[in-house]
Amino acid sequence: MKKVIFAAVAMFAMTYTNAQTIDELKAEQGVKKDSVAAIQGRVDALQGQIDAFPGWKKGIFGTIGANLSGSKNWYSQGTPNNSSGNIGIGVNGFANLDQDKYFWRNSLNVNAQWVKLDNKDIDTDNEDFNGTTDVFNVTSLYGYKLSDKFAISALGEYRTSIINNFNDPGYLDVGVGATWTPITDMVVVIHPLNYNFVFADNDAVYESSLGAKIVVDYTKQLGAVNFKTNFSTFQSYSDGNLSNWTWINSFGYTLWKGIGLGFEFGLRNNKQEGLANALATDTNATFDSLDNKPQSYWLFGLNYSL
Repeated sequence: MKKVIFAAVAMFAMTYTNAQTIDELKAEQGVKKDSVAAIQGRVDALQGQIDAFPGWKKGIFGTIGANLSGSKNWYSQGTPNNSSGNIGIGVNGFANLDQDKYFWRNSLNVNAQWVKLDNKDIDTDNEDFNGTTDVFNVTSLYGYKLSDKFAISALGEYRTSIINNFNDPGYLDVGVGATWTPITDMVVVIHPLNYNFVFADNDAVYESSLGAKIVVDYTKQLGAVNFKTNFSTFQSYSDGNLSNWTWINSFGYTLWKGIGLGFEFGLRNNKQEGLANALATDTNATFDSLDNKPQSYWLFGLNYSL
């Protein structure tokens, strides 16, 4: 009986000691978490002061998505013997110079995707990867500061495809006006004098014109998160059918040594491109008969940040 009582007392003492130790460890852990949060707050504040200094700010992050597959004698599908794949690459980069009297902001966005489906049972299909999504945008903005928030500015923006139909069509916007920077990392460009040069083999559809250019860009790097949203629109003075807009959003989250997850989503509305596509199947198509639907693309995959 004494042995049983002794064992019970020993077990109770061990349980109490262990619980006390766990509580003490949790309390110590809470103190350390508070200390880490305080240190991170000071680091973020110092980084904000560093970012506020004049000079070049550069950065690049990109997303790679890939899916390769194959089957042999998988009879439940229409092509039991095949190899297929989908590869996508998205890159966002910027190089911005900020001085007391002027700034120069440059950005690049590239998104290219390829897909293939090779039916092993026939010899007439295409065995190569074929381009699908195809985006290339480069922008350069120069501004002379009138105040901390406003500047007179000049903008050059070029948009085209690079896998297929390079510069067919291609768009070059050149204009002048004003730039507003309401908050850090956000730029609003309003250029009432802008010429939209359009380069294309089909002169019957594509036409250059004078109009207004508006660009809203927000690029932010906060710890492990990279985010960029860019909205660019041209409003033609001569014909609304010549107007267009593009909105691209990119997000990257770093998990380990620059590697993480990335997502990019783009929208576009361009009646000239819509009409050119419609004329490929209907030679009587016009702007008035066109059912112009928004264009879109997306890419999800691994992300790498520099």
